[in-house]
Amino acid sequence: MARETAQLAEYAASLRYADIPGDVVERAKQCIADTIATIIFGYDLPWSRIVVAFAQRYGAGGKSRILGLNGARVHPPAAALANGALAHAFEMDNLTWPSTGVHPGATLLAPGLAVAQERGIERGIGGRELIAAFVAGAEVMIRIGRATHHSNEGRGFHAPGTTGPFGAAIACGKLTGLDAERMRNALGIAGSLSCGLMEFARSGTGAMVKRLHLGRAAESGVLAASLAGDGFTGPVSVLEGEFGFLSVFCGSAFDTSELTRGLGDSYATRSIMLKRFPCHITAHTSVQAILDLRAEHRYAASDVASIHIAGNEKMAGVNNIRSLADIMMAQYSIPFCVALAHVRDPHDPRSFDEAALQDSQIRSLCERVAITVGNDRPTPLAAAVTVTLHDGRALTRRVADFKGTPEQPLDRAELREKFLTLTRHCGADDMGQMFDRLQNLEHERDLDWIGVGER
Repeated sequence: MARETAQLAEYAASLRYADIPGDVVERAKQCIADTIATIIFGYDLPWSRIVVAFAQRYGAGGKSRILGLNGARVHPPAAALANGALAHAFEMDNLTWPSTGVHPGATLLAPGLAVAQERGIERGIGGRELIAAFVAGAEVMIRIGRATHHSNEGRGFHAPGTTGPFGAAIACGKLTGLDAERMRNALGIAGSLSCGLMEFARSGTGAMVKRLHLGRAAESGVLAASLAGDGFTGPVSVLEGEFGFLSVFCGSAFDTSELTRGLGDSYATRSIMLKRFPCHITAHTSVQAILDLRAEHRYAASDVASIHIAGNEKMAGVNNIRSLADIMMAQYSIPFCVALAHVRDPHDPRSFDEAALQDSQIRSLCERVAITVGNDRPTPLAAAVTVTLHDGRALTRRVADFKGTPEQPLDRAELREKFLTLTRHCGADDMGQMFDRLQNLEHERDLDWIGVGER
């Protein structure tokens, strides 16, 4: 009898900080710091404020922080909901390479930190415990994402909302000291909390729910681990069973063996990548190609006659969006992101605002972008971009990966630059100090300092 769910639970329950290789600890810390910055940036966005208000209204009285300027202290489920949604509020949070439909920071750090701050130093939860919980959750969740072959999104589910509760349950279960049996039950409960539909991408409306999917996944992990800790049970074969997660969400397009492939020997955490541009990950290679071409050939946006992108099926289908109702859909649109890269700095999230959405030059360029499926793609997100100018020249650039991927990781200076760029708007003076402390997170015995106080 297959026991993949049980094996994952046993692995997560037994993982110790001392077992984790140094480079994996470092990748986890980078992801944690990156996520905290994206949460702080996302705090003041209009759609975020709605979620924050809900969390404050129904979660008041706890010890866990919502990580924005003067962010309230609320109970862990509310903090996880808010911080998970804020992390994904502006398409700047981390994910994995190759694409697995997993967003580790939003669905692991948000619930894990909420539980850690509630339990505090008196329960012995500090930086090392948070890192171990993060890695345990990542190792399980990324493998679940790999097993899906990302086919769940092809069936209309938003993958981070469906895989996220599993990772969040593991992270929270680790921090609350669940044994293997109760960790297995936490996974069993999480499977019934998986949710998230892709209709926002098809209809071009309601993209706020995309952010909510990550918040709900984080909140679900707190719920699943808490219930399991009190003896609530879930199906022992929630992942591999006949009516388990893989069969129900993926149909026949999944690989159960990926759930435990390399478990305990190789670390999926190493596949986490950090974003440089505030847009959907399918746009990153094309945007990088545009930046490379403009730097090399010094052409202007007004010189462009047309743009052709040869990419993958999702680029040519789901993300080939031209009807842009709001900036959230624009960030999901490859034509818009490529057009914006000709006019504004795509590294700066403040470039993606309502003025950009209404910019006639960006809109005009957007209409001149054609996307097809290319045959020669050395990586899943590889793109070949050809910019044809009015003078007849055709400029081509092929990009297989980009800064932030495991192959081209951000160095500490680049990570710090992103952290400070995302947090400078909050007006706090200690963001550089917070970044430095996060680089030595394993030495912190208390995590209550993670948050933003008054200006």
